[in-house]
Amino acid sequence: MKSFEPPRRVLMGPGPTEVHQRVLSAQAMPAVGHLDPAFLDLMEEIKQALRTIFRTPDHACVPLPAPGTSGMEAAVMNLVEPGDRVVVCTNGVFGGRLAEMARRAGGEVAVVDDQWGTPVDVEKVTAEIERAPTKVLAFVHAETSTGVRSDAAALCRAASDAGALSIVDCVTSLGGIEVDGAGWGADILYSGSQKCLSAPSGLSPIAISERAAKAIRERKTPPHSWLFDFGLLMSYWDGEGGRSYHHTAPINALYGFHEALVMLIEEGLDNAIARHANMHRALAAGMEAAGLSYLVPAANRLPQLNAIVIPDGIDDARIRNRLLRDWNLEIGGGLGDLKGKVWRIGLMGATASPWHVRFCMAALGQALNAEGFKVDEAAVAAALDEALGKPN
Repeated sequence: MKSFEPPRRVLMGPGPTEVHQRVLSAQAMPAVGHLDPAFLDLMEEIKQALRTIFRTPDHACVPLPAPGTSGMEAAVMNLVEPGDRVVVCTNGVFGGRLAEMARRAGGEVAVVDDQWGTPVDVEKVTAEIERAPTKVLAFVHAETSTGVRSDAAALCRAASDAGALSIVDCVTSLGGIEVDGAGWGADILYSGSQKCLSAPSGLSPIAISERAAKAIRERKTPPHSWLFDFGLLMSYWDGEGGRSYHHTAPINALYGFHEALVMLIEEGLDNAIARHANMHRALAAGMEAAGLSYLVPAANRLPQLNAIVIPDGIDDARIRNRLLRDWNLEIGGGLGDLKGKVWRIGLMGATASPWHVRFCMAALGQALNAEGFKVDEAAVAAALDEALGKPN
């Protein structure tokens, strides 16, 4: 067995994304104990930073010690008890995953289904919530499988008006588009460290309102998860009156996550969101010049996750293999109903940059030309120059 040396890739898929050297260096610092006073100070800084980027000054915010899916499971398993009515919006893979978790928690699940590539229909959801007493509404703000955003404010309002709690999947949205947990009235929001926050995968930041915390305290049965039982978890993370041992925190991973949050706050959250939007507009200009189209109409697109329709006669896997072999570039394929039909190109965190946009379009243009789909590479370069300015 030898030490592993990974190849140097350009990660422009749906996640994980590239990680800045500052974050990697932070993770290499010496470990301390999970109850060390210096580490407890770092935990408090992480909690405050998460309140800032979720825009939830009064929510309890912590990073769960597992990937983004753990945030989904924690939210569902803490709020849903057997027999609870749960309305779940499905317009892609991850809405379907939410519905399956709610069923496993014993919930009576009502699914509101919308076509993949379209946002959740708020009117349909409102009607379903009002059809019978509902405890929880769960939906995906930024559907990673399709590149579409839904109206989180309107959906949370529909839940609140009906007396229901809301669960909002922000795995792909946090740090890339506006997330306003307090303004929306969202009860639980969760995300992942490996997308627009540009940290390594393995942590799931989560924000819990007092209304949600009260519902959890008043459960008739314990949550189905011990590790993600918020009552037990907060005995370690809360910090009020001393901390109790719950789990051994991933110390070095949290060093890196802290540094990623430092970098985001140094840039400014609004500036980071604007950067993602600007890089998306440039990529879209390049795609149009290349003769390629998007799955999602412009008004509902995610700037950080671009779902590009694969042209007729072009083999998905052959293009992605060419990009990886010839350019060390990774982009994502479609999932579920969209397998073989779209490419998913990420402009997330560190990869939302002019260099990455130009690199991706150059590589994709050459790969498509080699496979028989004619791309005018000069026209693409001119479109990018107009959108980004000529490179120095």
